[in-house]
Amino acid sequence: MKRAIVLFVLGIFPLSQVFADEMAQRAAESRAVVKEFATELKTELKRALKEGGPVKAITVCNAVAPAIANQQSKKHGWRIGRTSLKVRNPANAPDEWEKEVLERFEARKKAGEDPARMEYFEVVEQNGKKLFRYMKAIPTAEKPCLLCHGSHIEPEVAKELDKLYPHDQARGFKAGDIRGAFTITQPM
Repeated sequence: MKRAIVLFVLGIFPLSQVFADEMAQRAAESRAVVKEFATELKTELKRALKEGGPVKAITVCNAVAPAIANQQSKKHGWRIGRTSLKVRNPANAPDEWEKEVLERFEARKKAGEDPARMEYFEVVEQNGKKLFRYMKAIPTAEKPCLLCHGSHIEPEVAKELDKLYPHDQARGFKAGDIRGAFTITQPM
């Protein structure tokens, strides 16, 4: 430890490089967790669609997705979830930082960037503590997303959505739209 401090003081190993390396490592870890979350969620959605169609798939987003997020949060000691500018579940409403990032994602999409490649991360201070914040855009796929998030939702699907989400804003999407984002907060 003393050697590392001496190296910083002498300027042999610039502090900014250490910080950049830490940021890159945290971003890579966040990407891996998002991939794990997304893969598990997609597997569950496909199974539900096979077993009972879109109405059954709604239960995956309603109950299974939050359970996956909770499991991943406990496993890593981070806050992991999903959010959107147009939420279905009010519990997933974005905080101010997430809202700003989602708006930036929309601007980047409008400028021609592919939502599937969009991510953003930075260190922020909140309540006197430094946090690493990460978001990865979720593009709207033609299937299965549009069955429940598109403009033409089957009546039995709409009825179930209305029952579970009386204040649903997450409809009217088209393939390629930004449905929302995975969001991670890591303590530093």
